[in-house]
Amino acid sequence: MDYSQFFNAALNRLHDERRYRVFADLERIAGRFPHATWHSPKGSRNVVIWCSNDYLGMGQHPKVVGAMVETATRVGTGAGGTRNIAGTHHPLVQLESELADLHGKEASLLFTSGYVSNQTGISTLAKLIPNCLILSDALNHNSMIEGVRQAGCERQIFRHNDVAHLEELLIAAGPDRPKLIVCESLYSMDGDVAPLGKICDLAEQYGAMTYLDEVHAVGMYGPRGGGIAERDGVMHRIDIVEGTLAKAFGCLGGYIAGRAEVIDAVRSYAPGFIFTTALPPAICSAATAAIRHLKTSNWERERHQDRAARTKAILTAAGLPVMSSDTHIVPLFVGDPEKCKRASDLLLEDHGIYIQPINYPTVAKGTERLRITPSPYHDDGLIDALAEALLQVWDRLGLPLHQKSLAAE
Repeated sequence: MDYSQFFNAALNRLHDERRYRVFADLERIAGRFPHATWHSPKGSRNVVIWCSNDYLGMGQHPKVVGAMVETATRVGTGAGGTRNIAGTHHPLVQLESELADLHGKEASLLFTSGYVSNQTGISTLAKLIPNCLILSDALNHNSMIEGVRQAGCERQIFRHNDVAHLEELLIAAGPDRPKLIVCESLYSMDGDVAPLGKICDLAEQYGAMTYLDEVHAVGMYGPRGGGIAERDGVMHRIDIVEGTLAKAFGCLGGYIAGRAEVIDAVRSYAPGFIFTTALPPAICSAATAAIRHLKTSNWERERHQDRAARTKAILTAAGLPVMSSDTHIVPLFVGDPEKCKRASDLLLEDHGIYIQPINYPTVAKGTERLRITPSPYHDDGLIDALAEALLQVWDRLGLPLHQKSLAAE
């Protein structure tokens, strides 16, 4: 039997649906972000990255790089195995303490990625709660969906950010049934924010636990970078906070934080924690350095918001279809998968601008977009160049501008 036929057929389906993903070969250069080297088929070229989740550029911060190099030099590279076998190296202990403090919780637990922390954290928590009903926001990330699915519990989906619908489901579940509300604080494809205060009100009124994904908000919101929950003053009302070290903190890894007994139970039962190698000491030290810096420095957050606001203003003034967003996410509507991919290709090849297309299944069909993420290091000149390049691409592909812009022309 020719097994390769099955895989070729699967790949052909992706090509036919315009969903086949192509990755650019990029090499970032510390000290020059958002500039990078693109190793293209025609040779190396300088490009500007406009879609990195290293939102604050902490991946190149001297304190972070220095901590990583110093720790690797002092103790070596790998962690030596799972924590059960190799023990817990000290930089990891320090990082978990720093994360618990960041969120005002008793304890935290580190995983190898934000995806794993959701997938393993949610499923393990729900399995440990008898007859648990999971109430999940309709636009939750795939990692959360997988965690909910793997829990094997009954689950119900409430309409995105619809607290009235959530309340209906809570009432129907009854006061005696254990319930776990699972949502994000900041939804990265649309850039909208959950009504956390109202969700906490409902959780307290109807006896539910809350699990909050803050991956696109930690480091960037709140006076110490604790996220949207810290900014909105509801951190103490959230039972479990989940976050990542791979975005605003510029490193790698995911985590959950909460009450000591909850975290200890996940530590003791979660297969995705027990049977995987711990993060290396150098990465843990680098993440700790990033968290400590952002707890006291507001420059990065303030500059980041300023750059996002200016990018939205310039693109909107140019007549480009900027989707509404109250956060640092700048989505640009395209609405066609083939044109979205083509726009991304033209920006890279003709203008040296790297922005990945966002197509189905990441977003619904018909809502394809370019997702732009300004950083503190995107200056006015880069923003203006982005707007000009986008206008040229929009014109070449026949994509519509806002009517007010067309009328002005």
